[in-house]
Amino acid sequence: MKNTGKSTGKKKGGIKRTLEAYSFLIPNLILFIGCSVYPVCWALKYVFYQYGGFGTGAPRFIGLENLARVFRDKVYWESMVHTFTYGFGKVLIIIPLAFVLAFLLNEQKRGNGALQSIMFLPTIMSSAVMGLVFYLLFNAYNGEINKYLMEANIISAPINWLGKKHAMKTLILTAVWGGVGNYMVYFIAGIQQVSSDAIESARIDGANRLQTIWYIIVPMLGPILKIILMLAITSAFHDISNVMVLTEGGPNNATMVSSLYAYRYFFPVSATESVVPQYGYGAALSVVTAVIAGVVTVVYLKLSKKLDDVY
Repeated sequence: MKNTGKSTGKKKGGIKRTLEAYSFLIPNLILFIGCSVYPVCWALKYVFYQYGGFGTGAPRFIGLENLARVFRDKVYWESMVHTFTYGFGKVLIIIPLAFVLAFLLNEQKRGNGALQSIMFLPTIMSSAVMGLVFYLLFNAYNGEINKYLMEANIISAPINWLGKKHAMKTLILTAVWGGVGNYMVYFIAGIQQVSSDAIESARIDGANRLQTIWYIIVPMLGPILKIILMLAITSAFHDISNVMVLTEGGPNNATMVSSLYAYRYFFPVSATESVVPQYGYGAALSVVTAVIAGVVTVVYLKLSKKLDDVY
């Protein structure tokens, strides 16, 4: 009888702990379903429908017509090229810059925390505010950048930084400024995990600072570097705030990225676009973009795994 009582008590205690665990998980689970799972299911459903929202009639089933339209849409595929240009341009600048800043700040003994906070500050700034600030800086007629360049006699006439020739470069620089602090923190965490014994051994063997960085520190940062690269590449597929504020995808769609193009079919903003939202086609654009982003991620993971096997 005593054993039965003990087993019953243990069982009740186990059930209680399980219920407590689920009580913490349920709020997050509800948010995940409501904010992630449901929107994805909604988008997948309306890929096969023509629907303009409330007040435009019931959704009309049209099968694969929306998907076929995506593959005929030249502007969308141009926007995908712009997305890759934006993403790889950002990666090529932000990763080396974040590593250099992380290394220098890790070497800095005094004021390290304050400097890290200053560098990280743009990451927590609103994307809309950041885009507005850069719009004022790069404005062709009264922007501060042109003003200082002309005062320094570097240029003789204002440069249209947001024109077709320079708009994508300006967007990339804005993205680098806004995100470099985030990747810098990842690198600092990785550098601090590098064995000091390995660095000391390299110095004893005669390696200079650059050789130590390239042959010791960088290889040991492989796992964290893979994560940073994946985050930097995939973020390009949903980074639209800067584009919306700075260029709105212009001029003449020169900076239109795929996510912003899909967004415009859910929320038309100008007379040149459809007055009525096209939820079905917007959902089809979003799904195709998500699939392409998934393929890019899988290819990257496969390549990084092969590199791990080689080295």
